[in-house]
Amino acid sequence: MGGRVRRLRRQQGLSQAGLAAELGISASYLNLIEHNRRNVTVPLLIKLAERFELELSDIADGDEGRLNADLMEAFGDELFGDLDLTNADVRDLVTSNATVARAILTLYDGYRNLHTDSEIVPAGATTATGDVPRPSDRLPSEQVSDFLQARANHFPELEEAAERVNEDASLSGEEPLRAMTAFLSNTFDVRVSDLPAQQAHLVRRFDPDKRTLELSNMLRADSRNFQAAHQIGLLAAERELDTLIAEGDFTDNDARTLARIALANYFAGALLMPYRAFHKAAKSLRYDVELLQHRFGVSFEQACHRLTNLQRPGQRGVPFHFLRSDIAGNISKRFSLSGIHIPRHGGACPRWNVHAAFLQPGAINIQISQMPDGATFFCIARTVLNAAGGYGEPRSYQSIGLGCEIGQASKLVYANGIDLDRPERTIPIGVSCRICPRMDCGQRAFPPVAHALETDINTRGVSAYVTATETD
Repeated sequence: MGGRVRRLRRQQGLSQAGLAAELGISASYLNLIEHNRRNVTVPLLIKLAERFELELSDIADGDEGRLNADLMEAFGDELFGDLDLTNADVRDLVTSNATVARAILTLYDGYRNLHTDSEIVPAGATTATGDVPRPSDRLPSEQVSDFLQARANHFPELEEAAERVNEDASLSGEEPLRAMTAFLSNTFDVRVSDLPAQQAHLVRRFDPDKRTLELSNMLRADSRNFQAAHQIGLLAAERELDTLIAEGDFTDNDARTLARIALANYFAGALLMPYRAFHKAAKSLRYDVELLQHRFGVSFEQACHRLTNLQRPGQRGVPFHFLRSDIAGNISKRFSLSGIHIPRHGGACPRWNVHAAFLQPGAINIQISQMPDGATFFCIARTVLNAAGGYGEPRSYQSIGLGCEIGQASKLVYANGIDLDRPERTIPIGVSCRICPRMDCGQRAFPPVAHALETDINTRGVSAYVTATETD
């Protein structure tokens, strides 16, 4: 719970001393709470909920639930197959000592990455500088995902910086690229031009010495706008980016660089889709992503991602989860405020509609998804085409998943005409096969870690790991 309290405090720009004074406790005690070294009493929990205008469960369950799910995924590895660990065992650990639980998760991340590195890096291999490759403890992408999740993917500092630039650059017109080009020239003496045709593999290149920003003219207009806004973020919000990165628990320069890119992308979204206007439009259009996309001149993915940022106190949007997957099931982006657990390693459950979306490219796929514990979510998914150039150039499809807790679904236009209370509309899903208890799933690819494997030469169930008797 400590991480949740710290995130809420930072989102509102409060110091530890300031919040502690409001709660009637010492700053040192609050510091211990934020680092999970002191339990939160019920009276203090009530004060926190009142201070941040949240339900008690919103404060109490967020971090612990996610940590519990991440650990269950880790313990689903065959490495722990003989230990017979249960959900109750993991929940007890998280509740009693979240710090140790996080340490175990960090160790497992390091083990997974070391194991992967040893498989793909040949023996005796060296880097371009002649050094022996150093196995990674936590991938830079994992560190950045954890950082964004810990901050609820909402950064008031970047929102304010984007609002200042939006006003200074007069971006309210119909030609944002022209306005951003003028702003870069007038404010930073940066000249914007097209990339040479022979540089087809690049979409953006900034030369800090020549003060030039080159953008590929093979990009769609929304992508060119976003790349220009990204560069403005790197320049105009440099101080804010430096501060945020210094606060992050990043272990190497690669992670810090990737975090800077992610935060500059956040700024770009905030610049092109100003918070107040976007929040108002999202509510009035009932979160119709395609209408938001057209109104703000952005891509489907950019609009979905921006919806996950709407966590400003007093102007909150629906708490969404978001993921991006390729056709092989590799998850390259994941974030969850809805409470659904998105796999930390490997692919997601094949029953998730983020996979089915590939069967109908460009169409919105709607699914009511239910986890084994009964938690139910309303999910949409749609493919997006990532391509630059013309005929003959490579095409790459990815699937974007966006969803919310079922109690929020009526706020979405996609729920029109759907009886959200009909159980037959619900699709049973899991996180991944190894930790999913569903024994009646015909798409099971691996046996569950908490269920002894039973084989019968004379009987075949709905999958190779399920006998007929197990589904009776």
